[in-house]
Amino acid sequence: MSIGDAVKRVLVGRKLASSQLGDTLLPKRIALPVFASDALSSVAYAPDEILLTLSLAGMAGFAFSWEIGLAVGFVMFIVVLSYRQVVHAYPSGGGDFEVATVNLGPNAGLTVASALLVDYVLTVAVSVSSGVQNVEALIPQIAGHEGWVAAGCIVLLTALNLRGARESGTLFAIPTYCFMVGVLGMIGWGLFQILVLDIPLRASTAGYEVVGDPFYLQMNAFAMVALLARAFSSGCAALTGVEAIANGVPAFRRPKSKNAAATLALLGTIAISMMLGIIALANLTGLKLIDPHGGSHFEVDGQRVDADLTAIGQLADMIFRDFPPGFYFVITATFVILFLAANTAFNGFPVLASILARSEYLPRALYTRGDRLAYSNGIIALATPAIILVLVFNASVTALIQLYVVGVFVSFTVSQLGMVRHWTRHLRVETDARARARMQRSRIINAVGLSCTGTVLVIVLVSKFVYGAYIAVIAMVAVFAVMKSIHRHYAKVIAETAPSPDDVRTLPSRVRAVVLVFDVSKPSMRALNFAKAIRPSSLACITVAAEEQETRAVLEAWEREDLDVPLTVLASPYREVTRPVLEYVNSLRSANPRDVVCVFIPELVVGHWWEQLLHNQSALILRARLFFMPGVMVTSVPYRLASSQAALDRAKRGDAQVAAWRRSGSGLVRAPSIEGEPPESKHADAGRR
Repeated sequence: MSIGDAVKRVLVGRKLASSQLGDTLLPKRIALPVFASDALSSVAYAPDEILLTLSLAGMAGFAFSWEIGLAVGFVMFIVVLSYRQVVHAYPSGGGDFEVATVNLGPNAGLTVASALLVDYVLTVAVSVSSGVQNVEALIPQIAGHEGWVAAGCIVLLTALNLRGARESGTLFAIPTYCFMVGVLGMIGWGLFQILVLDIPLRASTAGYEVVGDPFYLQMNAFAMVALLARAFSSGCAALTGVEAIANGVPAFRRPKSKNAAATLALLGTIAISMMLGIIALANLTGLKLIDPHGGSHFEVDGQRVDADLTAIGQLADMIFRDFPPGFYFVITATFVILFLAANTAFNGFPVLASILARSEYLPRALYTRGDRLAYSNGIIALATPAIILVLVFNASVTALIQLYVVGVFVSFTVSQLGMVRHWTRHLRVETDARARARMQRSRIINAVGLSCTGTVLVIVLVSKFVYGAYIAVIAMVAVFAVMKSIHRHYAKVIAETAPSPDDVRTLPSRVRAVVLVFDVSKPSMRALNFAKAIRPSSLACITVAAEEQETRAVLEAWEREDLDVPLTVLASPYREVTRPVLEYVNSLRSANPRDVVCVFIPELVVGHWWEQLLHNQSALILRARLFFMPGVMVTSVPYRLASSQAALDRAKRGDAQVAAWRRSGSGLVRAPSIEGEPPESKHADAGRR
């Protein structure tokens, strides 16, 4: 086993066979933290975003926090109900993409897919950035380096997810459940003290005066509507991640649809309860937040006060004032869940990318599973742009949140429209009364969902467009265009490579073999003997006269060996190797277009990466150029050096150790044996490449 393989096994774990795919399916208790951590973690910042936005209107703005909270909670309730219909109707895991494609056409499906792909990347960037900002309160030393810290966290999450959905879900389950217990316990204990024990709890900012932005302080009708719309759109960040369960139905245990729907209902209940509970406590305790970047600030007795606090931080400090462990438990669970919220995207993005790759809208490499039966390429494809975002924006939630939410509501709206058409189409042919009643009820739910999500989409676009949402829209358009281009390319390649009767039946007139001779050595002799073995119509050996002294030495050695094939010397006045060979091969093709020219290139097989830099450079360039010449075959003839044999021996010993380790474990996996060396040559058709 090489060092690279050993490191990979330590980081990712042992390989899993395709037959073990069933072992990676998720029970509901693991699926909830895997797919719902994003939506649940939104509770940590969605109420904050509502209060921060309302602070721009000063003290009067906070009076509308509970109305905004109820509106967001209602929309979430409708969306959860709507996606339960999607889960049952389309259990294959395509989710919004499949719904839109089947019912509205490929372009609608690609619109949804591009919106979701962009939103998944933003989910990772926003969640990790928010977690870093919370950690900064405990570790001030990271100030100024937030972007690099966030990038490191994304790398760590990537490594964990490469181990597989079930294993990463098990790791993330405990902190997710700790967050739920901590926040719900805090809300319950706080409301019990206020409503039952009649204890007057006051937040640390209850005595502060909030001075808002002068524009909103005018409180005219336009300013008020704009403020409430912006606060509502910010609060709708709580809905992100709801669609991930519909996209991840194949990861559930059987019955898949039933388990996914139950998990979705549980997610909705917990998330709505948390968000409304935090907003209720904020109203009852006089909790306030400010947006210093937007223009609001705290004042006490006319003096400006700086305070960078979160809603959960203030509530935990107030409710657990006499029980510090409770405060630290809630705060720790909060910033941990914010990091883990990105895990929802790490499970949703690769599955969606796999479906798109299967439909040839993304590179086919995204369709295959890795060693751990996870979509490894999709995980890496998600992590890369997320890392770039946090570095560019230095992990600023305030900047990134403006790009957020747009994509998810595009997918919500198009999906709900597709579901309405889905039920309408089925109602035309359904005759059973009970089935029709169920379909009509489902259509009403999706129609209400369409109205709600469509309204929210318009509000989000209008209220956030100038603040950065246009960047997300541009990104979606770019992803849409790229996917269309990839699909056209694959279609063109399929059309070009489809076999015709002439291709199947027409044989080349002759096979002309050309052996490239760099020097008279064992590799060259092996290439010559292999060329003779295929019995070509003609055989030529060529060398390039790049250096006169070296060429003379090659000719003398060739004559001493008394070989029965003459050596042709190609002139090279400018000391080039590639061009004379290409011109020679092209002349053979031009003289006889129906002939096939097979060029044999001797190459050294080395055992260390640094040795590759010392050998085969001319052969590598020449082979790459020959691939583009029609009617030319390229055959690499390997000659193994002693270092390559040492590398092969190391690999055999490593395989033996792995086999012994596997036998000592489950005893079910058997390592493959190595018998002999790999084939002596490999052929590559230039036309197909």
